Amino acid sequence: MTRRPYVRDEGLSWITRHPRYIRYMTREFSCLFIGGWTLVLVWGLGQLAAGPEAWAAFLQALRSPGAIVFQLLTLAFSTYHSITWFNLTPKALPLQVGEEFLPDAVISGAHYAGWIVVSVAVLVLAGAF
Repeated sequence: MTRRPYVRDEGLSWITRHPRYIRYMTREFSCLFIGGWTLVLVWGLGQLAAGPEAWAAFLQALRSPGAIVFQLLTLAFSTYHSITWFNLTPKALPLQVGEEFLPDAVISGAHYAGWIVVSVAVLVLAGAF
């Protein structure tokens, strides 16, 4: 008797089979934009170190239509990534107090509250308020 291994015929269509898979892959895809934004920030630090002319050219490049679209996409993907992570946190890091676990809403709510506090602090430090 010969044994043949089971070969699953999977293509890229598995992503569209269930909405949960689409949300998962969207979250994973967001890391490309967040990583790209990190590279832009490193490039900006290099331009800042290179002098005022290089810094001015960098700021001008950030004002181009393509850069603005990239920044808006990065903002959207990073917001989606944060929201999905905050909603997942109670499952990944359950917090036990005594014999009971904290409700999911408390853990997620604490993350959202911290996010708001940090965002307001950054806006205050940036002079937006």
